[in-house]
Amino acid sequence: MSENIMPLDGIRIIDFTQVMLGPCATQMLGDFGADIIKIERPGTGDLSRGFYGLQTEEALNNAVFASLNRNKRSIEIDTKSEAGHKQVLDLVKTADVVVDNFRAGVMDRLGFGYDALSKINPKVICASGTGFGSTGPYAHKGGQDVLAQAMTGVMEKTQDPSIPKSIYPTTLCDYSAGMHLVQGILAALLMRDKTGHGQKVEVSLYDSMIAMQMQEAAQWSKHREVLNWAAMPLTGVFDTSDGAIVIVGAFKANPLQDICTALEIEDLSPDYPTLETQRKHKPFLQARFSEAIAGNTSSYWLERLEAQDLLCAPVRSLGEALADPQTEINGMLQSIDHPVLGDITLAGSPVHLSKAPMIVRHLPPRLGQHTDEVLQELAMFLNNEAAE
Repeated sequence: MSENIMPLDGIRIIDFTQVMLGPCATQMLGDFGADIIKIERPGTGDLSRGFYGLQTEEALNNAVFASLNRNKRSIEIDTKSEAGHKQVLDLVKTADVVVDNFRAGVMDRLGFGYDALSKINPKVICASGTGFGSTGPYAHKGGQDVLAQAMTGVMEKTQDPSIPKSIYPTTLCDYSAGMHLVQGILAALLMRDKTGHGQKVEVSLYDSMIAMQMQEAAQWSKHREVLNWAAMPLTGVFDTSDGAIVIVGAFKANPLQDICTALEIEDLSPDYPTLETQRKHKPFLQARFSEAIAGNTSSYWLERLEAQDLLCAPVRSLGEALADPQTEINGMLQSIDHPVLGDITLAGSPVHLSKAPMIVRHLPPRLGQHTDEVLQELAMFLNNEAAE
């Protein structure tokens, strides 16, 4: 077997996606070898190109856009024009998958819904990522990561009732839904191998966040009990003399005793022997831990906690995490030399295949960079089809 073979070699994906949910999904498919043809609006392109609100060449190729769009080819098409509409339909004849993350119904209004596209290509898979699903009371509501956090119960929970509710600062919902979109597309491709037919694939931010809370949902449905892992009595974030650490006091026979040993304080476990008593006295326990931990450095406490086989870690900045040797060893740093941005390091793929390591075949594309190239390929395909 050639070392250059990738899992999705020969799979062509027409990519209407923008911002985060869709682009992180199509980028992963591109990392696996798929040919991703990114359809962009003339002049402005993907909304992420407008991150800085400027139309300069550097702004249109900013780091945020670059982080989500390697291994893709960009073409500019006015999909609302007669010529552009026909170009898209012709491209679909060559495609295996069409992906979008518009509001429900937009692709149908554009004439690119599954019913229309499957008539010209019965094998095509149409994959959509929406905010709330394609039907129901919220189907046409604008979907966004923060809204999904709020509407699914994710934002409502905090580590402690005294902590104000807040927005989770990383795009948790977008990335989760994007990875579910990848799973759906791969499953549909496998099924097509068995049936010869394509199908619709749908994911949403809303569904992804409900699914992520599978344990919490089951506990609430059965016992009307809120399961909040961050609120466990022996778990918390504690300031040290030079930073902060996190301790997860669980998965041991007597974690409280072990924590007390590590923190060099009196054994509190005889007074609070059960999870229920620990919950009732959480403020006291946490205050006692905080008082002890504040007196020494992070490295000192981590060494002592690990000696007791307790789950613990330093609280670090992203910059510190990116500089950690483990990050590089895991292949999570991908340095590229971009013709507009220059040298830039991107997060690599978290999926590692021993016989198909991820490589950057295409740099994050400039707007419309591959328009002529892709349309020439399309003309050749149509000519061959006509000749047959």
